[in-house]
Amino acid sequence: MTRATAPQRSTAAGSRRAAGPRRDHGAWFLVLPALIPILVLSVGPLLYGIGLAFTDAQSGRTRPTQWVGLLNFSDLFQDSLFWDSFRIGLVWAVGVTVPQFFLALGLALLLNLNLRLRWLARALAIIPWAMPEVVIGIMWRLVYHPDAGILNETLRSLGLAGAADGRDWLSGLATALPAVIIVGVWAGMPQTTVSLLAGLQNVPNELHEAASMDGAGAWRRFRTVTWPAIRPIALAVTALNFIWNFNSFALVYVLTDGGPGGRTRLPMLFAYEEAFRYGQFGYAATMGLAMVAVISVLLAVFLAGRLKGDDHT
Repeated sequence: MTRATAPQRSTAAGSRRAAGPRRDHGAWFLVLPALIPILVLSVGPLLYGIGLAFTDAQSGRTRPTQWVGLLNFSDLFQDSLFWDSFRIGLVWAVGVTVPQFFLALGLALLLNLNLRLRWLARALAIIPWAMPEVVIGIMWRLVYHPDAGILNETLRSLGLAGAADGRDWLSGLATALPAVIIVGVWAGMPQTTVSLLAGLQNVPNELHEAASMDGAGAWRRFRTVTWPAIRPIALAVTALNFIWNFNSFALVYVLTDGGPGGRTRLPMLFAYEEAFRYGQFGYAATMGLAMVAVISVLLAVFLAGRLKGDDHT
């Protein structure tokens, strides 16, 4: 077998270097159909919204929009209504995300067992996921109806007529937010359940059998075998659920429209009102930018703490 001479090797290397850029151009050509919609529908509006936050843009105005710098941010920091809505948003996000995770984890563990009609139980468990948020909101408004709602009727049948006597759960100052949180937990459980169930099904049965042979009970098997395997999935699902829940709009809008008295006015609802009810587009964009910044910081702290905890285990 003859070895290639130096001129031949240099020619081959030059042809490979020439082919490299052509392959890169071909890869970019294949990526463009997916990249262009992202740039047009996501990156473009995001950059436009950031720019809008530094202007006094309003609806129905004939004069050009003026650049106001940090004036909107100064007004926002002094707006007690916005910070009230931000506090309500945090209570809503935590109040939905935490019970949603634990209930979904219990349901996923149950559906992972070899039970009869398991396929039917799995199909029923994801029904809320297939329903639009508007439909869920309308359905639960009927459940909470003060006169003909299923909840009040059930309480009356249990002899709790005093607690169910015409009570409007979505209009009470003390009951509106807890009632909406219950709906949020119910509506978001299927997605969390499916994600955790997928993680559970990837845990090898041999590990459970080995732990059982060592005398480990159900709780110890879960703590030493199941939980370490699904912890990365649980972390990702919890973080994403927190973001989605904090940015909720349609469900709460249909249920209460932010009432009563602003008790369920989430930040997204407040920004929506400023933009489309009062026409303050620049100020609403400032709210959106502030929410993105604060949520990014909270998630960074949360993820850093969890990852640090993982390093010590």
